[in-house]
Amino acid sequence: MLAVPNNSRTGTRLMNLDRRSLLIATVLTAAVADCGTRSSGGQPISTSSSHPGPDPTETFVLPYDKISFETWANVPPGSGEMATLYGDLNKPGPYLVMMKWNPGWFSAPHTYATDRMCVVVFGTWWVNSGIDFAPENATPVGPGGYVKRTARTPHYDGVLRGQPQPAVIAISGLGPVDIQLVDPTTPSWRKL
Repeated sequence: MLAVPNNSRTGTRLMNLDRRSLLIATVLTAAVADCGTRSSGGQPISTSSSHPGPDPTETFVLPYDKISFETWANVPPGSGEMATLYGDLNKPGPYLVMMKWNPGWFSAPHTYATDRMCVVVFGTWWVNSGIDFAPENATPVGPGGYVKRTARTPHYDGVLRGQPQPAVIAISGLGPVDIQLVDPTTPSWRKL
């Protein structure tokens, strides 16, 4: 495990990272960094006009503007969307999804069965932990920021009302995620 030291002046907290978390964080960070090497049309910026690109049978490339975001089950219209890029959240094995949160929406406090590694791609994502829903106390995480959600710990997140754009987050982990609401009698998504 890698321990990041606590720095009380900056508010940095002790964080233990296992090898799997470091590997996934590295891959997600590289994916976010790759967004900065794209032209305004979403295509990779070529360094050589004679290079035809990677063999599609060996390297799959999907530009951001071609990713299909869809509303997932049981979320209010206009609240958020998800694009599954690899695997399946509900089946055993690794997965990679991109979630788009629209301003003014938060999840209710919930848990997952497995750790989730998250990297913000665009916008500002607001995160908090605990069972008490207090979005006004959430921490903003901007583009390139990394968030690790530890298995079976209550948390919630979203985008505060009045933000200029949605937040897009790349999320990876091992399925099945087995989401559980802290209070199953309340809605899973909340409009602020």
